[in-house]
Amino acid sequence: MTTRRTFIGTLAGALLAAPLAAEAQGPAKIPRIGLLSPFSPSDTALWHQALRQGLRDLGWVEGKTISIEYRYAEGERDRLPVLAAELVRLKVDIVFVDTTSAALAAQNATRTVPIVLAVGSDTVATGLVNSLARPGGNITGLDQIAPELGGKRLELLKEIVPRLSRVAVLWNPQNPSSTLNWKELQLPAPQLGVQLHSLEVRSPTLLDTAFEAATRAGAGALAIMPDPVFVTNLKRIANLAAKRRLPSIFHLREFVNAGGLVAYGPDRSDLFRRAAVYVDKILKGAKPADLPVEQPTKFELVINLKTAKALGLTIPQSLLLRADEVIQ
Repeated sequence: MTTRRTFIGTLAGALLAAPLAAEAQGPAKIPRIGLLSPFSPSDTALWHQALRQGLRDLGWVEGKTISIEYRYAEGERDRLPVLAAELVRLKVDIVFVDTTSAALAAQNATRTVPIVLAVGSDTVATGLVNSLARPGGNITGLDQIAPELGGKRLELLKEIVPRLSRVAVLWNPQNPSSTLNWKELQLPAPQLGVQLHSLEVRSPTLLDTAFEAATRAGAGALAIMPDPVFVTNLKRIANLAAKRRLPSIFHLREFVNAGGLVAYGPDRSDLFRRAAVYVDKILKGAKPADLPVEQPTKFELVINLKTAKALGLTIPQSLLLRADEVIQ
């Protein structure tokens, strides 16, 4: 009898203690992502929404099964190293980066925390990965390297302005991605009968001066290379281009939404959705070194017809038919 009472008392005590022990342990820890962006929240709203949707499709819901720490450099590239180091100190499980410049800052901050890159620019040439097939380090993701895109944009400008002979090019020599795109653009230019006029812009304060230089150089159009300085100043650049009556082209549809003439490039929202797959795989145990870097599969051509009319341009019907979207 004593033994039986002792057993029952012990069992009851264990049952009472179990909820207390579970309560003491607290809720299960959910994975934490550190998101590092060279842009501002408004610049990246659609892209980051696509990322979150991609994560939800894979069962990761922000605030429930995953948490995200956001850090934005607001177009100031020099802030990226500080923000990257801050995320590493928070001991995030993955650092998610928008672009090559952010990836380089994250790579300098850690060689152990997995890094997922949404939109790279020649990740091999910049030293982020050993090869696309075998990244080899703690970085993987998507690479939008496509040397022919620069030439394609020049071709589009020539279709719109057939007699075009001189194109001003906005680029930032401090940004590896911008520099790479500037170099790639120089290859097809002679074949298209176009001279390029370099406009080096390191900060927004130099934009007005750059457009004045474009006018003095007799540029008939404007091509813009990828850079956070330009992305965070899309409306201003579009207005300056309109004021100087320069047909302009960029790689982001957001530029056309802001009043720019043409955009042609990879569908960024699609890249961010696909980047969520890398986050999912790494959280389930995969190593970045073993996940091949992928490239864009969807491209989009967007034209602002209202801007064309304001510039006195007639967009060829053949070009309008090829466009993914025409803004009236």
